[in-house]
Amino acid sequence: MSNRTESYLVGLVGDGVTPSLTPYMHEREGDVQGLRYLYRPIDLLELRLPGESVGQLLQNARTLGFNGLNITHPCKQLVLQYLDVISPDALKLGAVNTVVIEDGRFIGHNTDFSGFGAALASGLPGAKLDRVVQLGAGGAGSAVAYALLSAGVKALDLVDVAPERAAERAAELAGFFPDSTVTAHTTAELPQLMPLTDGLVHCTPVGMAAHPGVPLDLGLLEARHWVADIVYRPIDTELVRGARAKGCAVLDGGRMAVGQAADAFRIFTGLEPDPERMRSHFLELVAAEEVAA
Repeated sequence: MSNRTESYLVGLVGDGVTPSLTPYMHEREGDVQGLRYLYRPIDLLELRLPGESVGQLLQNARTLGFNGLNITHPCKQLVLQYLDVISPDALKLGAVNTVVIEDGRFIGHNTDFSGFGAALASGLPGAKLDRVVQLGAGGAGSAVAYALLSAGVKALDLVDVAPERAAERAAELAGFFPDSTVTAHTTAELPQLMPLTDGLVHCTPVGMAAHPGVPLDLGLLEARHWVADIVYRPIDTELVRGARAKGCAVLDGGRMAVGQAADAFRIFTGLEPDPERMRSHFLELVAAEEVAA
């Protein structure tokens, strides 16, 4: 009987993934757990491949002995047609970000929604979830909204600059969660919505290094609100800093980034990761990046 260390080969497929911090998080957690764990970015922009090549890349990964792939923009929907099995939650979301290659088959999961759910539970334990305002109903926003409703949010107000997108998403989510109310709104309605809400979740690119600023008038925030951001470069976005200054309980975007990585690690290896250890490593990586910049 061999006592050879189990080894794992994993990849990340998407546009512009070379700077991603996910490979470092996975590899460090693998190191600590005594695994041989190699995680490679497969950058479609550098390879000059379209998102549609994801099916071929899956087959190549299977041929080369990969254990699985994480999938990001623009392939989370495109990958669905190439999968043999899709988890019920990923099927409802219509998006997969984690594919396990098992016995030659491709099995799809979504750890964006579960990662945010874990972040909410660990970073804002006991947060009041009667009514929540969410800014942004795009791809990431869909997963977050699904996580919020799964966590027991009774009324979700979806606010988006594209009203038809918010309306479509709200109708879809209301079908999955008949016991909750999901309503679409425009950004102009925020002054009416914020006095009624328990918390605010931000799912747009505003606040990223390339899109500085805040997604709403900070004057609408009250100390009783909790505020969650999913932007994590920088960790302390203007929204996070502004909310903290108002006395709000705050969830930074790093928690979701770590949550989805921890869930993917578990799916790939069958082993239990330590999310707090992964978070402290993630914060080290972000701090080093900010110093370098």
